Amino acid sequence: MSRRFSLLAFVGAAVVAAALTAGYSGSARSAASVTPLPSSSCGPVVYKGSGTPDFIIASDLPLQGAGRAQTVQLSRAEIWALANAGWKAGSYKIGYQSCDDSTAQTGGWDAAKCATNAHLYASNKSVIGVLGTFNSGCAKIIVPVLNRAGPMAMVSPANTNPGLTKKWDVGEPGKYYPTGVRNYARVVATDDIQGPADALWSQSLGYKKVYVLNDKQTYGFGVATTYKNAAKKLGIKVVGFKGWDAKQSSYESLANLIKASGAQAVFLGGIVCNNGAKLMQDLKSVDPGLKLQMPDGFSDPGANGAVANGAYISVAGQPPKSLTGQGATFVKSFGKQIGTEPNPYAQYGAQAMQVMLQAVAAGGGDRAKTTKAIFGITITNGIIGNFSINSTGDINLTPITIYRQSGKKLIPQKTLIPAANLVGGP
Repeated sequence: MSRRFSLLAFVGAAVVAAALTAGYSGSARSAASVTPLPSSSCGPVVYKGSGTPDFIIASDLPLQGAGRAQTVQLSRAEIWALANAGWKAGSYKIGYQSCDDSTAQTGGWDAAKCATNAHLYASNKSVIGVLGTFNSGCAKIIVPVLNRAGPMAMVSPANTNPGLTKKWDVGEPGKYYPTGVRNYARVVATDDIQGPADALWSQSLGYKKVYVLNDKQTYGFGVATTYKNAAKKLGIKVVGFKGWDAKQSSYESLANLIKASGAQAVFLGGIVCNNGAKLMQDLKSVDPGLKLQMPDGFSDPGANGAVANGAYISVAGQPPKSLTGQGATFVKSFGKQIGTEPNPYAQYGAQAMQVMLQAVAAGGGDRAKTTKAIFGITITNGIIGNFSINSTGDINLTPITIYRQSGKKLIPQKTLIPAANLVGGP
């Protein structure tokens, strides 16, 4: 890495650390009772309880690039949940470190950084569990490393690629669990549900012809494929299925190809960090009437920009305003803390922390026992309501909400749960 990018990464880490600890009096503590993860990947230990922490829960998210505002907010929501629990999991005092799996050079998650972080977590005996990742491709790198380290539990607030927990691509999910014991769970629905929900929404809008794009990554290709398959079952003609190159400077030729196909709408399976804003700009420049529809990889309006106004974006979960009980408390309290309505994924960051804390309390300070406690866990009056996590690591709540982007806000349109005949493999 060049000196320029090293400096950018250092400055970025400092800004993120300040943003994460905002709203808590005093400075973040590095406590003698735990060994902090290195500053090359992580911010300082955040702990505001009495005495010193017994363990660290690490968060692994991409904190640089186009989606930075969303992931920083998600991390702050994790801190909110830990603070709300009194910085404790049962009798154990818990510190928090936010770690970055992105680089300034890539502007998003980076495979080498994910691998480096995985080994840092596995080798640090102070780390009892990991919250993350945001991107499914990164999770597929980290999970096997943690699986050999205890195994150590990992709970994701955002991964939606089915292969992490279900039969999907060749060798999945078994290849992520070399010990034969599961150590990964998530609190969101998967893309075999999200893609069909997007297709149902396309049908409700009257689309007859659609073009499907993907960013050639694990998540993007998967959700694009499930959308394509469901769209065909619903009688929608898929006039094209093609990948886009995140490094291209222009997508004008691709836009002309889509316009010539007669597509009314295009589904962008992928993440905005993969040059998504430029792609949308070129598509709309060539065909202003083309409708845009995207999955949750585009769930940060600030990163999408004004070109996505009017576009429909799905998120795996309920809208924040529909939450009740402790969820409504979170939306009000956390919203006041950050000065705006929380992004839909913030609640899942807070919920992932609650799951991990309950598991740590049940695990008696042991990695393997903490991991075991996650499978079959039941959460009552959690941030997202009452739910359980099954033996494979999936949640039993599977709503998908369709939003419409309006400026820097996502406006909920409808929450869908596709019928079983639409849910299926790649």
